[in-house]
Formats: sequence, C-alpha cells, structure tokens
Amino acid sequence: MFNIDMEGIDLEKTFDLIVLGGGPTAIGCAIYAARFAMDVLVIGKTFGGLIATTHIVENYPAITSISGQGLMDMFKDHMDSLNIPYISDEIRTIDKIDDHFELHSFFQNFKAYSICIATGSERRKLGVSGEEEFAGRGVSYCATCDGPFYKDKVVCVIGGSDSAAKEALFLAQNTQKVYIIYRGKEIRAEPINKQRVYENDKIEIINNTNIVEIKGDNTVNSVIFDNGQEFEVDGVFIEIGSDPNSDLAKRIGVETNDKGEIIINRKSETSIPGIFAAGDVADAPFKQAITGVSEGVIAAYSAFDYVKEMNIEY
Repeated sequence: MFNIDMEGIDLEKTFDLIVLGGGPTAIGCAIYAARFAMDVLVIGKTFGGLIATTHIVENYPAITSISGQGLMDMFKDHMDSLNIPYISDEIRTIDKIDDHFELHSFFQNFKAYSICIATGSERRKLGVSGEEEFAGRGVSYCATCDGPFYKDKVVCVIGGSDSAAKEALFLAQNTQKVYIIYRGKEIRAEPINKQRVYENDKIEIINNTNIVEIKGDNTVNSVIFDNGQEFEVDGVFIEIGSDPNSDLAKRIGVETNDKGEIIINRKSETSIPGIFAAGDVADAPFKQAITGVSEGVIAAYSAFDYVKEMNIEY
C-alpha cells in the first residue's frame, strides 16, 4: 500500500510545510510552497486521489480533455521539476510541540512548522444488504478501474450526480446496457453530460427508485428495488457522493461542521494556527479539482506568511 522510500529526505529537520494528501489540491499546494522557497514535503496514502480514477476531465482550464490519470501525471511532472519530495504513507497523529508540529505515521515521525490537510474524500457506501458481500465481485465504486470487466454485460450506476452520468457514459462504451438508478425525479448532471446521457441509446434512466438489496451467487446477478421488483444486472457501480477524510483533523481538535468537513476561512486557515486545509476535505460548497487547487494555493501562501512571521533562524 505504501512506498516508504526515504532516500534523500532529511527526516531530522523541521519542514516549513508538510502537505497531507496526494490529489491535485495537495500537489497544487506543494508546487506553490516550493515556488515560495519553502522547504516542503508531501505525504499521501495514494498519489492522484479520486480524480485519478476519473475516465475523462473536460472542465480543467487550458486542458480541453484528458483522463484523470493523465492530469495527475502532469501534476507529478511539475512536482518533480521542483524536486518536491513525496512519501506514500499515512499520518495517524499530530502533536504541537513548542513552535512546531510533530506528525506520526505508521512508519516514521516528521516535524513541520505548518501543515496543510488536503486528504480529500472517499466514496460513500450505499449501506444495503449485499454491498459488502459482493464488493469486488460485482459491486464497484470506480467505473474506470472495473468497467473493462463488464464488456457486453448489463450494469447499473446508482446515483444522479454529474459523476454518475460520466460513469454511465464511460461504461456504455463497452457494456451491453447501462441503467442509471436514481432516487430523484431527474439526474443532476451538468447540461452537456445530461444531454450525452439522453442521446446514448445504451443508457436508460430509472427515476424515483432506490436499491434496497444487492443479490447474487458468486457474483452479483440482481438488485432489489424499493417497490419489491427484482432487476437483473451483472454489475453495480455506486456513485452517490463522498465523505471527507477528516478523521485526523477531528482527532487533533480541528473544528469541523456537521458533515465532517474542516471549517476554513478565505485564507484556508483552520481553527488551529499553523494548520491549513483545502479541497474536498474542507467546507467549500463547490468541490472540483480546479477549486481544490485554488484553495491549496491559498493555503500555501497562508502557510508561507505564518512561517515567515515566526522569524525562524536556519
């Protein structure tokens, strides 16, 4: 799971900024911190974040169309050009010691004068019978990852967001049929993607419907609707939103809202001085790669000001 290659990284020193996360928000923050001549380290569980599993990205300025992985490859190239170190690890606890923070992972301890939490979010579970039982055996949370296994098969996408629409469009390239199962009256995708869904003969929307059970033998073969109907499918792709990865922030006393999102101000500051947050883990209402990068850049600038005011002697 983790790559803990520490070669060339001085773990005895105190970094100006440690960025937690591996998605565009975290890397954007680190790139600007490096440009501010800060001594920065990035620590993330998985490089790329959720966007790396996205089939196609068409709303990132200056890039007309690219895969999510392709976009993160560009971020990686930019980060490498600035010699920004990245460690694949997970921070478990953080302590404030005098003028700095001490971060403790599974494998190592780190020190920093400031921290940016950009740990993003994780896919929300449906919470119905059969979901856990058939995870990886017909239940998936990533069409890009698992879609190729369903060539010429019948699948359903649960959800009505823009992400659900894009998942359905990707799956329709290889599957026999894609059903979008949505509890609402009409899917909430961006107009361009909604139009693409409606124009695709292989996609059919079933509105005002919930799935209450997922059934199968060795793999999924049907779902049960809330009206009692059993509906045959070979695969279930769940796309009902995500929850912020804010457990670490909560453990160290950073203030969060009722959704578990870290509360930040316009400077990406949290309730604890020296700790900043940005991206999907924070309480901004609009969650996109571009807005997350913007918040990460602001966090880098705010961290730069915070550290500069400490008058640290190197």
